Amino acid sequence: MTDVAALRRSMNGAWARPRAAGADGPRPRDAVLIALAALACVFEGAARPDLAWPVATTAATIAILPVLLWRRTRPLASAVLLACATSALAAAHAAPGIEPNALFTTFVFLTVPYALFRWGSGRDRILGGAATAAGLVLSSSLGTDPAADIAAGVAFMGGACLIGALRRERLESRARLLDSVRAREREALARDLHDTVAHHVSAIVIRAQVAGADPDLVPESLAVIEREAQAALGEMRSLVRTLRAPAEYAPMAGLPELARLADPGPPEVTVRIEAAEELPAVVASTLFRIAQEGVTNARRHARDVSTVDIHVSVGADAAGVVVRDDGAPVRSASDGGHGLRGMAERAALLGGDVDAGPDPAGGWTLRASLPLGDKG
Repeated sequence: MTDVAALRRSMNGAWARPRAAGADGPRPRDAVLIALAALACVFEGAARPDLAWPVATTAATIAILPVLLWRRTRPLASAVLLACATSALAAAHAAPGIEPNALFTTFVFLTVPYALFRWGSGRDRILGGAATAAGLVLSSSLGTDPAADIAAGVAFMGGACLIGALRRERLESRARLLDSVRAREREALARDLHDTVAHHVSAIVIRAQVAGADPDLVPESLAVIEREAQAALGEMRSLVRTLRAPAEYAPMAGLPELARLADPGPPEVTVRIEAAEELPAVVASTLFRIAQEGVTNARRHARDVSTVDIHVSVGADAAGVVVRDDGAPVRSASDGGHGLRGMAERAALLGGDVDAGPDPAGGWTLRASLPLGDKG
């Protein structure tokens, strides 16, 4: 009974699976694809002497081509329509005793089962797969060698379905990974924000208590309260959205911790910080995290690296960090790993950006820029 219940839940889950995100309607390239396929049909119909009904077969194939326009947005309807049309064409050939023969151009219709499993819901997949299989069996059974036709059809149709399913799984897996990275970075930012706001709010509470105990200190306390409240607001405005804060908090790192990344090595890590004024705590913490990730990547991925240079600079509107190593890179600019994706997400939440790639002068360079915004 347990196995039956598990099988039933699995089937219900497969049936209820939603459609893939991102499917859209007909695109200009779909029209180009149909136009090219139609021209290929005309050319093939005129060039192939083995076709019993060249004109009718060509016309019927061209008439089916528009189904490609809606293969992403209506995958089930497209699959059912295609199965019915191809079966009807095969039956029309078989009725007078003619061997069913299709154009080679019909291989373009493999994009329909691909789209069915790439974009379709669980219901679309099950019903559309059944319709495709039924159409394949019916069309193949009308030929002189049904077994060979079915085997070939399963190979091509099944391959298209498998490629579509694998493509969807890969993209959804990557989306889940990016969501996980975003969640971790939001939690880290939430911890930093908590520490920052808690510091300023504690100062406000203490000053309010002092003002209540000694009326002579009210003006001074109000000035401190105003300054601390503005600082807290400045830190909060540096975030572009509300972040979920977890239960546990860790001390927030900043420029002092960044300076302590210096290491005699190997590889030797040097740190140069050019900051004429105190930075917003969230910005300083993010600069530290990005520099830390850059040093970690250099140690893990660069070959024959001897030095890693970290340079932090602060302008009127933005703060930046550059991490450069002299090793031979073994990673591409798009392969930053989970850590670099996380740093890019963290910087984006603050309105900044992160860029990493091979340096023209040699080695690997990681650059990040963060707007200072309202510093209080």
